[in-house]
Amino acid sequence: MFFSGDSSARKRVDLGGRSTKERDRKKLLEETHLERKRRMEFRQRNAAALTFQRILRGRSVVRAERRRMREEFRARYGDRCQNVDRHCFGPDSKFLPQLLFIFDEKNAGDFNLLVGACWKLRQFVRESGNIVSLLSGSEYMIKRMQQDMSGSSLEHVVILLASHADRESCNCPNLDPRWSFYSQVLTVPFLLRRFPFLKQVFDDSGEFPGYACLLGNLLETAEAVLSQPSFTFDVVRRFSVFCIRCSNQCVFFSSTVGSTLGDDEMYVDEESVVLNSDLETQISEAIDSKLPQQLVNALFRDVSLVAYPPSGGSFGADAAAVAAICGFLHVTFNILPLARFMTGLAYKTELVPVLWNFIKKCHENQQWPSWSKLIKSLSGDVPGWLLPLSVFCPVYKHMLMIVDNEDFYEQEKPLSLMDIRCLVIILKQALWQLLWVNPSKFPALEKSTINLLSSKKLSSEFIQYKVKNVVSELLSQLEDWNSRKPFTSASDFHVQEAIGENFISQASTENNKVSDVLKQAPFLVPFTSRVRIFTSWLAACKQRDRGLIGYTHHRFRIRRDRIFEDAFSQLGALSEEDLRETIRISFINEFGEEEAGIDGGGIFKDFMENITREAFNVQYGLFKETPNHLLYPNPGSGLIHEQHLDFFKFLGIIIGKAMFEGILVDIPFATFFLSKLKQKSNYLNDLPSLDPELYRHLLFLKNFKGDVSELELYFVVINNEYGEQTESELLPGGKDRRVTNDNVRLFIHLVAEYRLNYQIRNQSSYFSRGFQLLIQKEWIDLFNEHELQLLISGSSEHMDLDDLRSNANYSGGYHPDHQVIRMFWEVVKSFSTEHQKKFLKFVTGCSRGPLLGFKYLEPKFCIQRAAPLNPSAENLDRLPTSATCMNLLKLPPYNSKEQMATKLMYAISADAGFDLS
Repeated sequence: MFFSGDSSARKRVDLGGRSTKERDRKKLLEETHLERKRRMEFRQRNAAALTFQRILRGRSVVRAERRRMREEFRARYGDRCQNVDRHCFGPDSKFLPQLLFIFDEKNAGDFNLLVGACWKLRQFVRESGNIVSLLSGSEYMIKRMQQDMSGSSLEHVVILLASHADRESCNCPNLDPRWSFYSQVLTVPFLLRRFPFLKQVFDDSGEFPGYACLLGNLLETAEAVLSQPSFTFDVVRRFSVFCIRCSNQCVFFSSTVGSTLGDDEMYVDEESVVLNSDLETQISEAIDSKLPQQLVNALFRDVSLVAYPPSGGSFGADAAAVAAICGFLHVTFNILPLARFMTGLAYKTELVPVLWNFIKKCHENQQWPSWSKLIKSLSGDVPGWLLPLSVFCPVYKHMLMIVDNEDFYEQEKPLSLMDIRCLVIILKQALWQLLWVNPSKFPALEKSTINLLSSKKLSSEFIQYKVKNVVSELLSQLEDWNSRKPFTSASDFHVQEAIGENFISQASTENNKVSDVLKQAPFLVPFTSRVRIFTSWLAACKQRDRGLIGYTHHRFRIRRDRIFEDAFSQLGALSEEDLRETIRISFINEFGEEEAGIDGGGIFKDFMENITREAFNVQYGLFKETPNHLLYPNPGSGLIHEQHLDFFKFLGIIIGKAMFEGILVDIPFATFFLSKLKQKSNYLNDLPSLDPELYRHLLFLKNFKGDVSELELYFVVINNEYGEQTESELLPGGKDRRVTNDNVRLFIHLVAEYRLNYQIRNQSSYFSRGFQLLIQKEWIDLFNEHELQLLISGSSEHMDLDDLRSNANYSGGYHPDHQVIRMFWEVVKSFSTEHQKKFLKFVTGCSRGPLLGFKYLEPKFCIQRAAPLNPSAENLDRLPTSATCMNLLKLPPYNSKEQMATKLMYAISADAGFDLS
């Protein structure tokens, strides 16, 4: 700024009335406070630096002192304590304090010193026979003999070790097993890493049982030890049997079963022990994905079951190997999540073929080993076939999740089709034995999750319960494969005892053997018998519900050109009880007038067929078609309809109502969608029906011989719905996780899982909710997906006119041999399949006949004469009419086949609604 010519300073005035001195004093206080704070922080930093330096100097001094003392210790006692004598263990000796001071578990030399000290201690104890006198001197022994022996746990263990140092085994009748367990725990390295917590480990609480601690430590070292080829078969077998005995005693509450329990359910039996959570974690993490593989490969390394068992009937090393691995895996399967190691067992071992050969040979020879002689903790009354099946079934079932159609049917891997047919017979016989011949005598085990947790895993009842489940699941999966593309006759899955009226008549009674078979293994019963049982359940439900409520109708007026919107707004508001009642429909035509005809059931059938045709049309956007023209929910339905989930629930109601009323609708659903009604997951072999091209690409990836990582694939999928492209991760962080040779099977499984299950999960869930308002899940569990399609739509084969003719009634003067009737059947038989279906819809209201044949059509199809005895020309010129509620055809007595064919064709093709009724 330029000089103004005035050198005097201008006086500053505070317009707020504050004094300059007051302002200066306040500023001074603030500066003083900041200065004091800076000085305090400086002192704190200096003090912290000094403390840190003291700690570093102290640690450096300790390390230097430890090094000096270690050198002196080794010079005096030797590198392996070879110069130690018995006086070094005395109460006045500095040998043990110095050893503990210099010991570092990461120092190999220190560990050699510790081992040498243990060997010397063992030697001196054997010589003197008393470890207490060796460590504490004679005065302590005399003093302890005069006192009560209720000392600490550690003292008990020391005394126990001293009194048994020179014995091969213990024969003491009154020995407390806790001290025996503790003595075993003291010999393993686990505690050496936890010296500060020694008191916790020797607590009497029972959370740290000795066998569980020993099991955890053995499992931690097992992977490294078993990888050494020097380990013999007998050592591996004994290791497996020991692990079986220990883990059989434990209760794992953090397992997949236990994690679902509430605090009020934490009850176990008196013999079971609930482990400390840290100890349980140690055991669980020690059994990683590689340990079961190593055990299987080590035990089955030299097993050959080509001609097994020998002609003499004796069981040798092969049976011992099967016993050890099946026992270990059976217990492991029931205490840890299967997903952790199942893929490795299925694809990186020979477990499935070896176990299958064993099972097949024993089945052919009708001779099984006594497992209780090979595994002492196994119950003696366990049938020989139970234990191998408890392991074989879940592993083979897991393989079938990834196996593709080419492997299964053409390459015949992992088992040949002939072997699979034999397996079906074995599984069927085993399951029937467990469900019917010798059913479980422990129903409480099946009803209580806690009983499953606390039960001994090798008890007869527990193995029987588990085998019943895994055999049922595997046999059901094989039946699904057979339904898709038969490899054996459907009758091979059926049991002869389940065929007949006596079995069907017992199905209405709950809590008997028949109901157990239908719940656990419905595929053992022929399809026609299950349909009859299902229809009887429906009839009983209708009678019960409509008897309680009274016979009421709900009447609705539906516009034909707005059928879906009107039905959704009116029927969608009904409660579950109202949906089970009778519904009657009046159609409004395009002129706003109510169509002729009284709904006695026929108009409602017509309504069901028309609304399904409208709503399931792919143009409506709720469903899409597979290349084979099968319907499944449109993953992008939410982009078209804001209320799409409510629409899916309503369509589930419509299909459920059709099945509830016995009305067949011509809607071909994809099997992977129908599995959602049964709350089942779909796998790779279901993918061809949805996306054949993606299926071929995944097979290429599965069989790729090179380095998969070079293909630059990641765990993501790209979705493209109506031009909107999105990316979805298959795993957390999937966009950064590359597909490699090690995880390619997981990638294939996750892609199939995403396309078949995840994408349509919301739509399928809402559809199922609506469907199950009328049809209980227990009812449809009687059927597989292919059979469920038959229940919904009936058979797509040609209509059986001979069956319809043999079950037809006649009135008004007609009879089976009447000339007009013979002419009528000839005309209908000459129609095409399409026109025969139109005819059936014209007279019954549905284009498909009853599932079990026209014998079950209610009421029976009837042809009534529609003219007087002496008909006029006007009578003979009339069109045939029908009453669909009565399945009645009113047929004039035409003079020729040509006239009858013309009149019938016009009537069934007119689409005149019920104006001709």
